[in-house]
Amino acid sequence: MNSSRTQELLYSFSSLRIAVVGDFCLDRYLEIDAAHREISIETGLPVYKVDRVRSQPGAAGTVLNNLAAMGVGTVVPVGFCGDDGEGFELERALASVSCVDMSCFVRSPERRTFTYCKPLLLAPDQLPRELNRLDSKNWTPTPDVVSRRVAAFVHSLAGAVDAVAVMNQVDVPGTGVVTEEVLAALSRISGSAPVVADSRSGFSSFPPMIFKMNRAELCSLKALGGEPPVSALKAAVASVSAASGRAAFVTLADEGILGCAPGAAPCWVPSLPVRGPIDVVGAGDSVTAALSAALAAGAAIEEAMALSMLAASVTVHQLGTTGTASSEAMLALAASAW
Repeated sequence: MNSSRTQELLYSFSSLRIAVVGDFCLDRYLEIDAAHREISIETGLPVYKVDRVRSQPGAAGTVLNNLAAMGVGTVVPVGFCGDDGEGFELERALASVSCVDMSCFVRSPERRTFTYCKPLLLAPDQLPRELNRLDSKNWTPTPDVVSRRVAAFVHSLAGAVDAVAVMNQVDVPGTGVVTEEVLAALSRISGSAPVVADSRSGFSSFPPMIFKMNRAELCSLKALGGEPPVSALKAAVASVSAASGRAAFVTLADEGILGCAPGAAPCWVPSLPVRGPIDVVGAGDSVTAALSAALAAGAAIEEAMALSMLAASVTVHQLGTTGTASSEAMLALAASAW
């Protein structure tokens, strides 16, 4: 992989139409002035002075943000939000991205909007420090009427998109977008375009598709105890690929990424050197986005992995936010690194 091939692939992204199916949440950052000190008279507890509130799409929305930043021509979010204030903010944030087609997004009064509220302490000459996060989630099964609507939108993607990225972010299976009905719909369209899936709760209920996971998730899936050597991880990712009949990818944090196509030998691409302080929030989502777009553009497995390492390196050097990897930043990094 070299900078000219990187440029060729990134420039081809503008002709792609990619769907993102999954749990879209609202990332709401509360920027707190650390210099302001006050104690509540009523509770005796410290009071935090919020100078600014900024909201952006998170979880599946972070994958979407990265696809947009990488120059993908059209991105289609397929998911839901609640009929509440957070849902209004999320829909507005999604719709403000110029390449986004909102025709497959559902608003439902039967769900609350998945929200990560992130208090961020800001002090002069110090790195931003995130305090305890405040989460709003759905803990009950997704109603059938909502699941059916999302599944119908997934069915409509067949032949209409170049790739699908799937993000299952919920802790309890069946409480988010990726229900059994939606998985069945994804299975039916997976032969028409690459479907790249990332799942916080594992892949035990997933039909065959391109699985992207981290080291811990692979070890859990394949019951690998302790800290297995890279040779064992290579054999495990090859086993995942063989079982699904699709490519499989495993991120290894600062050690890079492993990948394997069915019937081929596993391959490894290293991560890029760290260039200063890092914030790993959103790095995995940038990898999912890069893999999805690269495979949709016809990249080879190792090329897609190399692009994903560029994206992750750009993202982790953005502090105090859920970062994104723009095509311009990726090209600049490729020119200096390769």
